Amino acid sequence: MNNKFNRIAMLSTHGYFDPVPVLGRTDTGGQVVYVLELAKAISKLGIKVDIYTRWFSKDQKQIDPVPGYADVNVIRIQAGPWEFIPKEKIYGVLPELSDNMIDFINKQGWEYDLFHGHYVDAGIVTLDVAKAFGKPAYFTAHSLGAWKKEQMGGDPGAMEAKFNFKHRISEEIRIFKNVNAQSVTSIVQKEKLNELYDFYANNIVDIPPGVDIHTFKPATEEKEDAVVLKKVPNNYIYCISRIDSNKGHDFLLRAFNLVRKKIDHVDLVIGGGSPNPKDREKEVFDLMHNIINELDMAERVHVIGYVPDELMPPYYRHALLFVLPSLFEPFGMTTQEAMACGTPVVVSRFGGIRNVIKNKENGMLIDPSDPKEFADTLIEMLEDEELREKLGRAAYQTVIREFSWEAIADRFLKFYSDFL
Repeated sequence: MNNKFNRIAMLSTHGYFDPVPVLGRTDTGGQVVYVLELAKAISKLGIKVDIYTRWFSKDQKQIDPVPGYADVNVIRIQAGPWEFIPKEKIYGVLPELSDNMIDFINKQGWEYDLFHGHYVDAGIVTLDVAKAFGKPAYFTAHSLGAWKKEQMGGDPGAMEAKFNFKHRISEEIRIFKNVNAQSVTSIVQKEKLNELYDFYANNIVDIPPGVDIHTFKPATEEKEDAVVLKKVPNNYIYCISRIDSNKGHDFLLRAFNLVRKKIDHVDLVIGGGSPNPKDREKEVFDLMHNIINELDMAERVHVIGYVPDELMPPYYRHALLFVLPSLFEPFGMTTQEAMACGTPVVVSRFGGIRNVIKNKENGMLIDPSDPKEFADTLIEMLEDEELREKLGRAAYQTVIREFSWEAIADRFLKFYSDFL
């Protein structure tokens, strides 16, 4: 119940942030869903929520209402050139974004109870804007630069040039030290704050992402999913994510090469990416197709690209298994969506989702970089229908009990109140 808050500002400044998001475009994935769903759930408690992002296309409206939620708006603030800027390169326009956001709020005459930044770039702006208005600042990192750097490896010079790790990490530390409080999406993320940043504080709270359990749910009627069933094999393993180099598609393909030699009636379906893939996505798609061709798996592997929102639940529902093979994954919201649909999951033990999954109870944990371990787990699941059904039921119950967005919104209001 809300007794304290009237209006909250959330900031998610990079990527393509729209009231009805087109997921899979560059820098546009789980975080966008997270911020939108959290804002919608909080608004159901009688609180106005404005989500601030960067305005980079004149085709977009500045104040863009979220359909069906009168108290939630996406608000765009212009800064820098009228063009998209990837999150690794966005730092140069953030001071202007802060100034223009402060000016916009003053002109509107709005008063916010607090400012909540999501990811490092929005955290930088949040500190500036909250200070200007004398209001509390909160932060959710979603992803930690030092953890990503540790997991991704590669040539240090090339990785620094691509991901701008030094600047990102120094700014993250500044944010950690100056916000009223921060939430982490998993216990493992808090452990990494200690281990990689040597940062300890009593204002860090673990609040996992939620799931829209009204959209992602087990099938009730087969006919509602008929459009999907025409497009996919009868039996398939399913993976969907943003198309990026850290998502582990190469691990999955090499493991599936071992699976297909043992089981001949199950295919692999890989979804994700934007409707019009950019260069970075095309590079990853090319890598996937090269592996598929190298291993002669074209008849068994289906790379389907962008999946529209309305088709997301059916793809989950009718998969024999859902797989999350990322070597680096702060949480993994697609896993929760699959669990909410009652689909058994096989996920990387290196991501934050490992704190949700109890191995062999409500899912399976694997090392995706070990093709034999990965493949053996998939084969075990595919050969044991009773195990799949047991894990799928337990996964569904876990989500319903702990991870609805309504439950997560209540936790955030307590979090805000505790650190005012």
